Amino acid sequence: MRVSFVGSGNVATHLAKASKSAGIHIINIYSKNLQNAESLAALCNAKAVENSFDLDTNIDLLIVSVSDDALPSINEQIKNFPCPVVHTAGSVNINAVYADEHAYGVLYPLQTFSKTREQELQNIPFFVEASESSLENSLKQFVAQIGGQYNAANSEQRLHLHIAAVFACNFSNYMYSVAHNLLSKHQLSFEHLVPLILETAKKVQHISPQDAQTGPAKRHDLITMQKHLEALQEQPLYHSLYMQISAEIEKNQNS
Repeated sequence: MRVSFVGSGNVATHLAKASKSAGIHIINIYSKNLQNAESLAALCNAKAVENSFDLDTNIDLLIVSVSDDALPSINEQIKNFPCPVVHTAGSVNINAVYADEHAYGVLYPLQTFSKTREQELQNIPFFVEASESSLENSLKQFVAQIGGQYNAANSEQRLHLHIAAVFACNFSNYMYSVAHNLLSKHQLSFEHLVPLILETAKKVQHISPQDAQTGPAKRHDLITMQKHLEALQEQPLYHSLYMQISAEIEKNQNS
């Protein structure tokens, strides 16, 4: 399979590196930042290009992995591209890369990626949507070759997957940041929380999140909660978050 990438960010970087490792031939990397494109191309034995019209059309798949707000501009540039095109966005409709000249679709990996962290794609769920069955088969082959888990999902389903992922990943990571700030203020290390975080993640692999819930709000321990709120008086944002989330936990346990 011959594949090119539009974009050189977190998702494009991991997909391109995994593709190369799986024996997929990476042809071009196109990015608005040529230096970033060249850096990624060097890792994949590919050729960086500065303009979309320089993309080699003798490929099986063009993967567009850019920010959501950049997709309309990219689609305008590649609307006459003669090969199948997919985007990797979670909450963007399939027709964001629509054109009469090519089959189009979505290849959405449900995972958090950072360039600075090496990561295997084995067993990561990929949610796929395609305008034609031939493209769907190609995407199924691509996912299998890089070791991912293939799943079919339409645009509405994928939107709700992305919302759920924001709650489960992005919002929880922000809570880690809150915890880090609270500990730093009192000369305590965030490392103390790592075993707790890992065990919390392990538990929900075996029981439902509602059943895994613990803590003072779950127990309706008003004395402990009041102590916590008093300690947070000088940090009104955290005080408010504590109150709102505790109230939702109590409500969820009683539903």
